[in-house]
Amino acid sequence: MATALARHILVKTQEEAEQLKKRIAKGDDFGKLAKKHSLCKSGRRSGDLGEVKPGQMVKVIDQVIFKQPILTVHGPIKTQFGFHLVQVVYRD
Repeated sequence: MATALARHILVKTQEEAEQLKKRIAKGDDFGKLAKKHSLCKSGRRSGDLGEVKPGQMVKVIDQVIFKQPILTVHGPIKTQFGFHLVQVVYRD
């Protein structure tokens, strides 16, 4: 079964997610921004979600993790939890 290592930042608003995405594009560290801004417990681990398998995440995040290019920051992605920025570190 496929596995992937992903990390994310969860915030309340689309605007905040877009601002963070711009900062990452300019060279700010994804992990440091996750620690400071993410509402998810994974923020303490620099946004690290660990290894995930298909079906473990909400569908829209799952599709990004398993179908979109790796090492790219995807988002903002809206879920019932808020807005996510997702980066896939690797995928098997």
